[in-house]
Amino acid sequence: MPGTSPLRVSAEDAAAIHVTGEEALDWFRKMSLIRRFEERAEEAYGQGKIGGFLHLYIGEEAVAVGAMAALRPEDDVITHYRDHGYVLSRGIEPKRVMAELYGKAAGLSKGKGGSMHMADVRSHLWGGYAIVGGHIPVAAGLALANRYRNLPRVVACFFGEGATNTGSFYAALNLAAVWKLALVAIVENNRYGMGTAFERVSAVGDVYRKAAAFDIPGVRIDGNDVLAVRDAVRRVADQARTGGGPQLIEAMTYRFRGHSMGDPQRYRTREEVEEAKSRDPIARWRRTVLANGFATEDELRKIGDEVEVEVEEAVRFAENSPAPDPGELRNDVLVPE
Repeated sequence: MPGTSPLRVSAEDAAAIHVTGEEALDWFRKMSLIRRFEERAEEAYGQGKIGGFLHLYIGEEAVAVGAMAALRPEDDVITHYRDHGYVLSRGIEPKRVMAELYGKAAGLSKGKGGSMHMADVRSHLWGGYAIVGGHIPVAAGLALANRYRNLPRVVACFFGEGATNTGSFYAALNLAAVWKLALVAIVENNRYGMGTAFERVSAVGDVYRKAAAFDIPGVRIDGNDVLAVRDAVRRVADQARTGGGPQLIEAMTYRFRGHSMGDPQRYRTREEVEEAKSRDPIARWRRTVLANGFATEDELRKIGDEVEVEVEEAVRFAENSPAPDPGELRNDVLVPE
């Protein structure tokens, strides 16, 4: 029965590891890059160098990195507004991402999108969307377009658990199921929609069970386990790609920072946050890498040093890049025919 059985996979069990040393270090590097990039963005925001809103991904890195490792380069990716991790995982230069946060012309979207609207057509990355759940019908539309064009792609659509209470979630998944679209819905359940605990606002606390309303397979995984994410996304993407219709994954995770930079976090205790940090996805993968002989402590420390240099270069690039020309304001509004 779709949507009735959670999937339990853990990279802590060394016998279950199916990953090369190259992959293991690549994932560690990417998660470390996202973490350090976000920390520096947090600092820049506090200094007034980044304006608008800033929603940090710290604590959720394994979802983006594991999912991108499972997807093909030609697969479509569309996300919610906590989007920096997906963009970096997709291989976009940190310099372009940081410059976009700074609103600079050299940014990924020429400084016009900012934190919540990262997009890159060449990478099949269709952007972060600021309206909760508003991009899920867009994802279904992308999948329908791929069907019309006979393209063997899947559309990976990322959103938070709060979006599963919106009408757009139900309408989009219903049509995706009716039309058997190759849509993979990945729900990052970080337990809070802004400052409200999910169990307070949803009659169904287990998101993966909501998939049963559309006769869609739904599974729950440990979203802090990069290998579990990779394996689950690869499996369901293969099912969707080969005519199995839409799939839903509920990835259980936790954000270590507030909803956004202006969040006082009065809805949760420091003790809760510290307890969640004991399941830090980067620390967990570090232990797995060391336990399986993929790298030594010195090698991992070197990766950390390289990441630090890369992020600092991104900050310097952003700070020294020019602001957009005011004449660019009306450009890129419509795609030329």
